[in-house]
Amino acid sequence: MKRLSAAEAKNGFGHLIDLARHEPVVIEKHNRAVVVVLSIEEYNRLSEESVPHRQSASTKPGNNNAV
Repeated sequence: MKRLSAAEAKNGFGHLIDLARHEPVVIEKHNRAVVVVLSIEEYNRLSEESVPHRQSASTKPGNNNAV
């Protein structure tokens, strides 16, 4: 995982975006990790993993809305 200072991230925002599209990037402030920047694809993947899949209304047991 790449690491950038907050100043490097601010001054090279385009570079930060390019890096984050390939792997998460840790941003440090005063030599302490404070945030992680990641691609939207990685964010979506992590979000989907953390939320249990719900059944849609049409597939729930007891829903007899057949046409």
